[in-house]
Amino acid sequence: MTTTRLLPALLATGLLGLGGGLALGLTPRGPEGPRPADGREATNAVPQPERRPDDGPILPVDPALPRQADGRHYPLVPTDPADVAHLLVAVEEALRNPATATTALPRLGHQQQVIYRVLSGDDRRAAAVLAALPEHWRHVAELHLAARREFLAMHRGHPGLSRLPAWRIIAPAPAEELLAHYRKAAAATGIDWEVLAAINLVETGMGRIDGVSVANAQGPMQFLPSTWAQPGVGEGDIHDPHDAIQAAARYLVRRGGLRDIRRGLWGYNNSDHYGQAVLHYAALLRDDPRAYTGLYHWEIHVASEAGDLWLPVGYRQEQPIAVADYLALVPASAPP
Repeated sequence: MTTTRLLPALLATGLLGLGGGLALGLTPRGPEGPRPADGREATNAVPQPERRPDDGPILPVDPALPRQADGRHYPLVPTDPADVAHLLVAVEEALRNPATATTALPRLGHQQQVIYRVLSGDDRRAAAVLAALPEHWRHVAELHLAARREFLAMHRGHPGLSRLPAWRIIAPAPAEELLAHYRKAAAATGIDWEVLAAINLVETGMGRIDGVSVANAQGPMQFLPSTWAQPGVGEGDIHDPHDAIQAAARYLVRRGGLRDIRRGLWGYNNSDHYGQAVLHYAALLRDDPRAYTGLYHWEIHVASEAGDLWLPVGYRQEQPIAVADYLALVPASAPP
């Protein structure tokens, strides 16, 4: 909770790629040209694994891209705005559909995240996609883009990282467990659970980042030890999701969050951009709590000199590492 913390906008919440809709009925556009429209398979098509109806939409793929240890490559975004809109609607609907397979959610959430990160850095393209979206999904996309642009504004003028941080990226606590923690804290303090979830998202990707910030902030809600030690704030373990979320709610109350949540958020991070971004994500959750599923499955990205890098679960660096050195080891983290 200090003005010197510069990391939240780099974390959970940029990346230009080619790709198409495949089973979405879109025409993939890539270096090889469009797929034949007569139903024949292109000669360089890659056989797709057998799919179940609950796997959600088929996402853009490129067999030439390097892959992470779990077999995934960096999500691709179609070049045509209408195709992006079509893909985005399919992804948003699948993320909210309780019939979608749990195993499909990580790919869908990451696809959603990367689409919004791409569009937030390209106003003309974003406007074209928004114009192609149905009204309901246009509103959802506008909130996502507004939140991301606040973080971009917060860090405008700062160069991309030349060295990646000494973090571990770990799997977060289960989604329902975190949701119970947010709601318990809300019931105890009056701070909306949606605000607590949004803070957890932007600070550490809901606990994926296990590391210490440049200002020595720690744990899933990024508390300074001195703040945690204040009477009535920190209780238990600063690194425990339950304890940290309860403490965050108490801290927001102490900083005036019940009277004016923006004032409370200013105490958390002295930036109007930060507070507004958190409130945009909270509004998404308030409008439709099912939006939580997508946000929960967002990955960790950092803005680097080589672009918007994806740091997957399993990333572990005991010391900062040069971006070029890391990408030599894990090329799949670079945007296409």
